[in-house]
Amino acid sequence: MENVVRLSPGKRADQNALEVLADLLQTEMLGVNEAILSGMQSHVHLIPELSGHLINSGGKRIRPLLTIASAHLCDYRGGREINLAAAIEFVHTATLLHDDVVDESDLRRGKATANTVWGNQASVLVGDYLFSRSFQMIAQDGSMEVVEVMANTSTALSEGEVLQLSAANNVDTSEETYLKVIDAKTAALFAAATRIGGIVADASDSEKDALESYGRNLGVAFQLVDDALDYSATQATLGKAVGDDFREGKITLPAILAYRRGSEEDRNFWKRTLSDLDQQDDDLEKAIMLMTDQGTLADTIGRAQHYGSVAKDALGIFPDGELRQALVGVVDFCVNRAY
Repeated sequence: MENVVRLSPGKRADQNALEVLADLLQTEMLGVNEAILSGMQSHVHLIPELSGHLINSGGKRIRPLLTIASAHLCDYRGGREINLAAAIEFVHTATLLHDDVVDESDLRRGKATANTVWGNQASVLVGDYLFSRSFQMIAQDGSMEVVEVMANTSTALSEGEVLQLSAANNVDTSEETYLKVIDAKTAALFAAATRIGGIVADASDSEKDALESYGRNLGVAFQLVDDALDYSATQATLGKAVGDDFREGKITLPAILAYRRGSEEDRNFWKRTLSDLDQQDDDLEKAIMLMTDQGTLADTIGRAQHYGSVAKDALGIFPDGELRQALVGVVDFCVNRAY
């Protein structure tokens, strides 16, 4: 697939859609980065040291980008979106710090995770600080509508984590439950990022709903691709060890479909490796082979393409232009990571 973004004069032909969007919002994103650096400062030296380890590790800043882009799509240039975009990045960073502790992960974006370097207690507590700091910044904005969106999102994030934990190692997990997990864990924050852009712009309800739909469906597509990549990417591309989901017994859509489609022998394999975590050296290779043979990785990407199409259609109520085209291209970029 090709991105549909039309490059403006001065844009490199080899730029992906996310880089195009970042270029369009370069000045605003510099402001977001300044707000992030300012916001994570503390007289407790471990807080900026540990949080900076992850925040400065090469993340795409996709959620803050979406907040800025959504506000600008509604013709807002007032500046409130800058601090709110930074607050959303703090929430995202806090969830990553907590996730890595829960998952006992060793790598994040190709670097040692904070819990590996500083330990679990420090990672959890600094994650708590970033959550608190984000809500301090949100409160300073003064919009009760923004507060309500982020309070609901914070609740959804926690519910998603607990639901995922309850489904761990359960090969009988349904696709419906899996979708509830990723909607809460991933898509909810994407949806908040885009809706808040509409809120600060004082957009109409239909525009805010459209932006939220774009963000939510993009988030689902993004996570579906991530879960497929865990079985098909290289470590350099993924930024973490390939097969982490498998080793942890995490039940994602590729595994759910493979279990449903497998023979009795295949199902016994999935029960042994994912439910009992009785894994041998060549089991990951066999898991990838089964998924490939049964088309579960391709079908996971197919579902991501569907949600991506819904996200792009949601932007249809906005006038065509460079910014809308960039947002459409971001969907293709997120889905095309699988190729």
